[in-house]
Amino acid sequence: MSGGAADSPSLSVAVTGAGGRMGREVIEAAADREGVAVAVAVNRTATEPVAGVDVEDADRLGELLAAESPDVLVDFTGPASAVAYAGACADAGVPFVTGTTGFEGGQLDSLRAASDAVPVLKASNFARGVAALRRAVREAAAALPGYDVELTETHHNGKRDAPSGTAKSILDDVESVRADLDERVHGREGDAPREPDEIGVHARRAGDVTGEHEVLVAGNRETLELTHRAGDRGVFAEGALDAAAWLAGRDPGWYGFDDVLDAGNE
Repeated sequence: MSGGAADSPSLSVAVTGAGGRMGREVIEAAADREGVAVAVAVNRTATEPVAGVDVEDADRLGELLAAESPDVLVDFTGPASAVAYAGACADAGVPFVTGTTGFEGGQLDSLRAASDAVPVLKASNFARGVAALRRAVREAAAALPGYDVELTETHHNGKRDAPSGTAKSILDDVESVRADLDERVHGREGDAPREPDEIGVHARRAGDVTGEHEVLVAGNRETLELTHRAGDRGVFAEGALDAAAWLAGRDPGWYGFDDVLDAGNE
């Protein structure tokens, strides 16, 4: 099957969750990108073709990877599915890119295990602007010791995990440079004065909001607000394809989206 823009693509991609929001976006972005073709697309439920690409039963992923030998697989599904798909990629020798979030400890360990056999790139967000936001947050939090930090994220009403994976990554960033902030407080109710060691975390779910993340740093009679808003999901799909192109052919190991961005600046 094919869905790329070139007869002889330089990058052959497999896509899981092809019937979901992000799976569709990835397939459509690949169709619009020269030199990229979707060789395999799977979904757990029956799905009509997407951008001219037939969608197969996800239970057939292993045999499809063996038959089509794609250069890389892109996954935006759920934690359990992503772990299973990573295992199939490890067995088939196919590099694995995932933007799935919400992994629990054991699931993340299983995902990492696949990186012993193939390159695995996991990112909570594939927007270049979010990568810049995270770097700015680390710099601001480190430069303003003693200032309070609050994080608010907003997503569409169908998003399952809260706070978002991106929000958790930003919280990790803050804590990495501010040892005094080690208590995440999710919302407040009643008599709840702020404690010196806390980071306030607020998750909102409404409408069809693609994704917004705002970090508020306040103290010494001043405030600093750092915000990223995604206009549509296409930005995440484009970033995931950038990551896929970079990961294809890499040595087995565990990678992040910063590796892709840093390579582009060399």
